Amino acid sequence: MKISVVTIVRNDCEHIEETLQSVLGQSGDFELEYVVIDGASDDGTVDILRRYESRLGCLVSEKDSGIYNAMNKGIARCTGDVIGMINSGDRYLPGALALVADSFRKHGELDRIFWGDVLYERLGRVRGFREKNLRIGAFAPHPSMFVPRNIYERIGTYDEGLRLMGDYDFMYRAVNVEHIQPLYVPEPVAWYREDGISDRNVLNCLKEELKVKLRYGQSPAAARLIFALKVIKNFPRIAANRRH
Repeated sequence: MKISVVTIVRNDCEHIEETLQSVLGQSGDFELEYVVIDGASDDGTVDILRRYESRLGCLVSEKDSGIYNAMNKGIARCTGDVIGMINSGDRYLPGALALVADSFRKHGELDRIFWGDVLYERLGRVRGFREKNLRIGAFAPHPSMFVPRNIYERIGTYDEGLRLMGDYDFMYRAVNVEHIQPLYVPEPVAWYREDGISDRNVLNCLKEELKVKLRYGQSPAAARLIFALKVIKNFPRIAANRRH
């Protein structure tokens, strides 16, 4: 099995190397293709990437129109059977890609989306898939998700019109609209840094999440109720965002 991994980065010379090493240090019964998409960094990130270029399947450094434009560029360059996405600052845990390869191999078909669990920097372990809460938005962040390339080709990639929740839109669409089944393995596969753009824009993330649910036909009353409850639950984080 060939696993492609995409990392997008812009101006993150502090953390990019640990992400690179967490991917390139994976081993197991699979072939790795590593695609890195840099958004024209000017802080020294590109210098670090060049040191690893010989070990990368593809390195692109150019301006993009946002997170999901960069992700889609990466996916378009992948040739693997399965594609994982891990952005700069996050990292795979040892054995993560071997677990993914073994799980697909045991399942026997590339017709499901793999989810594992994620270790958040402060929150701790978060389950990658919670079936009973699907319609209220129970998905771990994309580092826990591995998508067969044929599924991207069939249902599309990330909505570049969304600034913060294009990955959520993809997950919601794949499961609740396209009815693609999960291949959920309750093992931690990634570590997630909690200082990214979504963590700095909690209220806007919740607004985009609501937009996605309404787009795909969820009851407006139910969707808005969940939105209000999530705003209340996350009010300390929202207030902290406003102070900064």
